Amino acid sequence: MDHVSPKKHLGQHFLADPNIARRIVDSLRLPDSVTEVLEIGPGMGVLTGDLLKHPEYRTTVVEIDRESVAYLERNFPALDGRIISSDFLKQDLGQLFPAQPLSIIGNFPYNISSQIFFQVLTHRHQVREVVGMIQKEVADRIAEPPGSKTYGILSVLLQAFYTVELLFTVPPHVFIPPPKVQSAVIRLTRNATEQLACDEKLFFKVVKQAFQTRRKTLRNALKPFGMPAEATTDPIFEKRAEQLSVADFVELTKHVQQHRVVAPPQVNNAKSRRAKEVSEETEEE
Repeated sequence: MDHVSPKKHLGQHFLADPNIARRIVDSLRLPDSVTEVLEIGPGMGVLTGDLLKHPEYRTTVVEIDRESVAYLERNFPALDGRIISSDFLKQDLGQLFPAQPLSIIGNFPYNISSQIFFQVLTHRHQVREVVGMIQKEVADRIAEPPGSKTYGILSVLLQAFYTVELLFTVPPHVFIPPPKVQSAVIRLTRNATEQLACDEKLFFKVVKQAFQTRRKTLRNALKPFGMPAEATTDPIFEKRAEQLSVADFVELTKHVQQHRVVAPPQVNNAKSRRAKEVSEETEEE
């Protein structure tokens, strides 16, 4: 029988329920005149078959498993020339789909689901929509509002650029093999914020730094930015990262940008390094 063996090291759990597959595909909305649809990790094509029933979609799939690629080539001739045998995390979507808005769909490999969303953020100006099945725990975390203990880095970064909807849950028994966790389908739709009202690179750094030590107040969590004490007297610095909305983080980023101390450039020549070593040796003596 023609089939693919699920591989644990790739996080593969093949969806075996065609009704759920149809429901996932029907969750696509294709905003902003999107016609390009990229499926991540199609496996044996349970979603692919339904995608190909939509002639208005130009469906491309990306699959790292060579056995799955061979299966798709045998069973889905309509995908000729549109199977990318590679790792999604290594793809430059701008090169694959030049100047084209894009919707992404998939039963995402559970061991890289968070990394997939960070890749989406990298290409946020191109990816207009994501419909993905992931661990329910991760889906809950992404959709959480401020104040929750599971509200975190992905919650803030994705909600800054996307409207997040938790669509429905999926039980383990509809997969081969059944995962040990509950699954859920989530939809991200690009919001109207094309550019945050702050330095976006710094915004990402502030959010990540704030949550790395989430039990600390922001005054302590953001010490690596070198702000003077008088610049951290605002009441927001008494809060913890999980208490801040996206808008709060934007304002915090602007404050950090205004008051942070920029470290002097590092001098890397050998003479300077040796001078520093001598100085440290002298101090120890």
